[in-house]
Amino acid sequence: MIHLERRPTPSRAWGAASPLLAVALTMVAGGLMFAALGKDPLEALRTIFWDPVLGEFAWYFRGQILVKAGPLILIAVGLALGFRAGVWNIGAEGQYIVGAICGAAAGLVFYPTDSVRIFPFMVVFGAFGGIAWAMIPALLKVRLGTNEILVSLMLVYVAENLLASAAVNWLRNPDAVGFPGSRNLARWDASANLELIEGTGIHWGVVAALIAVIFAHVMLTRHLMGFQVRLAGASPRAARFGGVNTGRLIVLCLGFSGMLAGMAGLFEVTGPAGQISIDFASGYGFTAIIVAFLGRLNPLGIVAAGLLMALTYVGGEAASANLGLPSAAISAFQGMLLFFLLAVDVLTNFRVRVGKGVAA
Repeated sequence: MIHLERRPTPSRAWGAASPLLAVALTMVAGGLMFAALGKDPLEALRTIFWDPVLGEFAWYFRGQILVKAGPLILIAVGLALGFRAGVWNIGAEGQYIVGAICGAAAGLVFYPTDSVRIFPFMVVFGAFGGIAWAMIPALLKVRLGTNEILVSLMLVYVAENLLASAAVNWLRNPDAVGFPGSRNLARWDASANLELIEGTGIHWGVVAALIAVIFAHVMLTRHLMGFQVRLAGASPRAARFGGVNTGRLIVLCLGFSGMLAGMAGLFEVTGPAGQISIDFASGYGFTAIIVAFLGRLNPLGIVAAGLLMALTYVGGEAASANLGLPSAAISAFQGMLLFFLLAVDVLTNFRVRVGKGVAA
């Protein structure tokens, strides 16, 4: 008889090894999936993981990896703060969309003025949009005791409808006959899509992600707020006895994650996307959940996890173009990573026992 026995304390060895094991299992299962689709699994894995880093055109792909990793890291850092406090914001995708809409709208107000002061103004409004959208589940949670998981998730669909309305109605480019979408922000505002390294596409969103990682790491390890976050996540009852204002903590955690998600949306709409369109929603808000857990809810770990996930995006696009892999297979491959991580994480708190009965 095989059963699970709870460990007296979580295993540090399994806690450190589980992300690596989850990646290895994902590659094995992904290879089997690619083989079932009639593709060479080794070639598919080489195209996804090797070519973008060490292949012939790696110099270009490395920049694209950073561009993809920027919003993932930025959103995941905010989510990780809430997750560590037991605040489950699953609606970062909606905050990402609303931040992009608010930031783009703030910039389009000044059309056709071209000024370096417009872009900081757009960043502020993008952050404000994300915060405002995150405050809905936060205040409902604090005042009415609603479930922030359900509320934040349902608001994603509301945000997607706002995006469609903005693209075809109130932010639509009046000069684009028959085509939904806003004006291209980079074409008239030179400061909105400023490449930091020419030819790579790297923009201010990558810098913002790095700043967010440093800020979150310092706060969690050196600030009273970080101690309260860790305490609330480890033992909510002890946090209340310790004088932690749980309502304020919920608002702060959701507000912080909403702000970073909104900024990620703004950097995306002024960078790679260039405009508000119906298909602007990229799923970064959901993928960032995988990044947060793969990084062990640690800001420094999130950097490595974000780069790995960005590698699957860039390599997946190359595999779709060169090998004919369907995009759904790449999405399934990314999803496997989270499921394997959750499965392997069980061994952090439990050990496998073979025999009769269950230990006391």
